[in-house]
Amino acid sequence: MWGRVFALLLLGVTVTAGLTSWLALGEREKTLSQFRESHTIDRVEQLVRALDVLPTENRAQFLATAPRLGLQVTKLTNHSNTGLPRTEYARAVSERLGKNFAVYSLAEAADESCPHDLRDKQKRRLQCEALGITLNDGTTLKLVVMPPRTPPPPVRQDFIQYLMILIISIGILAYLIARMTMRPLQQMAAAASALGQDINRPALNEQGSSEIRQATRAFNAMQAQIRQHIAQRTHMLAAITHDLQTPLTRLRLRLEKVQDTDLKDRLIGDLSAMQMMIREGLDLARSMDSQEQRSVLDLHSLLDSVCTDAVDAGQDVRFSGQPGYIVLARPQALRRCLTNLIDNAVKYGHFAEVSLEHSQQQHQVHVLVRDGGPGIPEEYQQQVFEPFFRLETSRSRDSGGTGLGMTIAQNIAQQHQGTLQLRNLSPQGLEVRLSLPLQ
Repeated sequence: MWGRVFALLLLGVTVTAGLTSWLALGEREKTLSQFRESHTIDRVEQLVRALDVLPTENRAQFLATAPRLGLQVTKLTNHSNTGLPRTEYARAVSERLGKNFAVYSLAEAADESCPHDLRDKQKRRLQCEALGITLNDGTTLKLVVMPPRTPPPPVRQDFIQYLMILIISIGILAYLIARMTMRPLQQMAAAASALGQDINRPALNEQGSSEIRQATRAFNAMQAQIRQHIAQRTHMLAAITHDLQTPLTRLRLRLEKVQDTDLKDRLIGDLSAMQMMIREGLDLARSMDSQEQRSVLDLHSLLDSVCTDAVDAGQDVRFSGQPGYIVLARPQALRRCLTNLIDNAVKYGHFAEVSLEHSQQQHQVHVLVRDGGPGIPEEYQQQVFEPFFRLETSRSRDSGGTGLGMTIAQNIAQQHQGTLQLRNLSPQGLEVRLSLPLQ
């Protein structure tokens, strides 16, 4: 949008300046044409009055100098005087000479008398006029007024300099106006992009024009409402899952008193599944909470710690990667995200191979978690990020889980301006790619 505004301003001002110059040149040409017409009328008057007072035998010698003044005079033998001038120029000459001279237009002779190159340009310059003028002694002359051949003005060096200064000034003005106009919109766009990563970011300053202040005020109100809704939902989910822990604990204690061993084991299994779901519900609530402060941490060290804990817990996890990748993250939230990805890989793919890759073009670091499982069909790879979605349809918690692990991981990744992508490996296996911006 900034480029469009700049281009439109630059084009508009340039076209306006060009149109103004064209109108000014046209007015200048019109003024010059009027001056030339008046000047030629003066010369025609002087020539006719001079011929009128000269004796007939001396007129030929005098007419020899007339073509150099832009006039061609010959004696007209066959003519028909209509008595009235037919063109504006002939009427102007008649008024200047007075009633003693008969002036009329020879329109039919104008095309024959004017040169071909002048006929094509007669609309741009003084028209070529052919007049019939009868002197006091009855002699009729054919007088052709030739338009002046005005060469185009030379392009001077200072004109080019002034033109360059004008263009540069217009460009700077358009740039400043475009930047000043688009800066509030760019700030709002950046704020909207950052809103998805940090709902608790500071509100925008309400400044600028009234329209910009109104839009900023509406944006801040929207941010406050979204933050309030998320806080209420998170608090409600956390409160429900937390309050359920107490009655479930009492139920577990009472189940220990059940005498039937098979019934007690089944009830304790169901109770354990409920407690696991409650714990993951709490994790989901924490994943939507962005109160934890960000800090600079070494991703290699964090991954090494998570993988070491998984190995100590008896999981088949292997880690490889070079140190030195620094990210700005919430440590506990990112640890929870990586733990979920590794647990899913071990649970469904029997092992987890964790590695680090660096993308210099995108300035990102990629955490790759590969397993040896059957993978996920492509039509379900986006649905696994939805809450409580499970590929396993038996609804067993042991085989299918709660369906919240990938949802929690994606929430945390998005809070860190990262992405989660799934890709099936050949011949089998699944690769989960966590991309994070480097600090």
